[in-house]
Amino acid sequence: MTQPLALADPARVIAIARSWLGTPYHDQASLKGVGCDCLGLARGVWREVVGPEPFRIPPYSRDWGETGPREVLAEGARRMMIEVAPAVTGPGALVLFRMKPRAIAKHVGILTGAGSFLHAYERLGVIEEPLTPSWRRRIAFAFLFPQR
Repeated sequence: MTQPLALADPARVIAIARSWLGTPYHDQASLKGVGCDCLGLARGVWREVVGPEPFRIPPYSRDWGETGPREVLAEGARRMMIEVAPAVTGPGALVLFRMKPRAIAKHVGILTGAGSFLHAYERLGVIEEPLTPSWRRRIAFAFLFPQR
């Protein structure tokens, strides 16, 4: 029987995520202060909170309208994180957004408060902004970081 994963301290996850603020946007990169995309931000926070990434991330498309039978990001997160219902998740959680109806979830953010989140956005880099109703309704999956 597998031991349940212990949860990382949400305050620590948020502090580490905020240390990435201002990092420029760079597709498929994950280097604090140099460049990252939304998944690269999550990967960098993972490395600081948990440790080395458990598997190599294959190249991926930037198409937020992509459809298909598999939720690749969610499947990957399930292999290493604790899935929770999006409706009950809170600060420190990693959330996956479905940017268009019926598209697969392809955008990643980290909740920083009851009404805010942090993400890497093209042209803006890593920013923290309000979790507006428009963003909130796009959340398709939520995950908690395990403890190192």
